[in-house]
Amino acid sequence: MLGVGVLVWRNKKLLLGKRLLNTSLLKAGQENQNFCWQFPGGHLENNESTIECAQREVREETGLEIMAMRHIGMTNKTFSVAGRQYITLLVSSEYRSGEVKTLEPEKCAGWQWFDYRQLPAPLFEPINLFLTQSLGVTATRPQVDLYVMHEAASELSDTPSGEHK
Repeated sequence: MLGVGVLVWRNKKLLLGKRLLNTSLLKAGQENQNFCWQFPGGHLENNESTIECAQREVREETGLEIMAMRHIGMTNKTFSVAGRQYITLLVSSEYRSGEVKTLEPEKCAGWQWFDYRQLPAPLFEPINLFLTQSLGVTATRPQVDLYVMHEAASELSDTPSGEHK
């Protein structure tokens, strides 16, 4: 399965949703948890670019409009309970407009803005993978790197929409 996760930034804060878990996405040791925190996102549709998917998913899940999108990484994870491989493409974006709404209450209990240095737990497993594999985030090297990566990607973006040629 191919999905897109969207980091939505507003005043150095990230938007995270309290995702209601289904058993297919739990990792070992999470069996008693009924939620995790995740970025807006979802599956890539046929003939849809990563950027188009990011815009659509953020709009469908939160009612927000985003801008300045750029690709920042990916994760590749097989969920053992589901027996499915998930590739998640990560896109960083800036808040453009709108009020945060919970438009898919059957999937998400609500959205909150978090300081990027104090992300909540538990995080959706692909987010953990991204933080540890791509950024080398550990207990001694905290999430401060997330905003540095976002800023660096902004400088590298070669089109106004963030869609690289």
